[in-house]
Amino acid sequence: MTSKTQSLNVLGTPLENCSCDPMTGYLRDGFCNTTPDDVGTHVVCAIVTQEFLEYSASKGNDLMRPIPQWNFPGLQPGDKWCLCVSRWKQAEKANVAPLVDLNATHALALKYVSLDLLQQYAAVS
Repeated sequence: MTSKTQSLNVLGTPLENCSCDPMTGYLRDGFCNTTPDDVGTHVVCAIVTQEFLEYSASKGNDLMRPIPQWNFPGLQPGDKWCLCVSRWKQAEKANVAPLVDLNATHALALKYVSLDLLQQYAAVS
């Protein structure tokens, strides 16, 4: 008998959807789930800003540019997206971290960043 374990968010409750428009998540299922082959650990559900998008582009990851062959429309300020936890931490240190949807941020993020820090960037629902 097999059962799928439900993922939890950083608050210890069931992981909620981050975004289906645009479709996000390492598994492109709308959730910030992860697997062992997700070397970027895309577990932080962020509400991206222009400032963050420009910062990410300056670090070599232009999330604004559409990539049609990957069915990626490019992100706009206000879009929700599953970010690599390391990029979010890097952006936080540079004072450009976007707000975070704690209900849609995977519990694995707590291995890399404290709940206290994430709560400082919590988006108000």
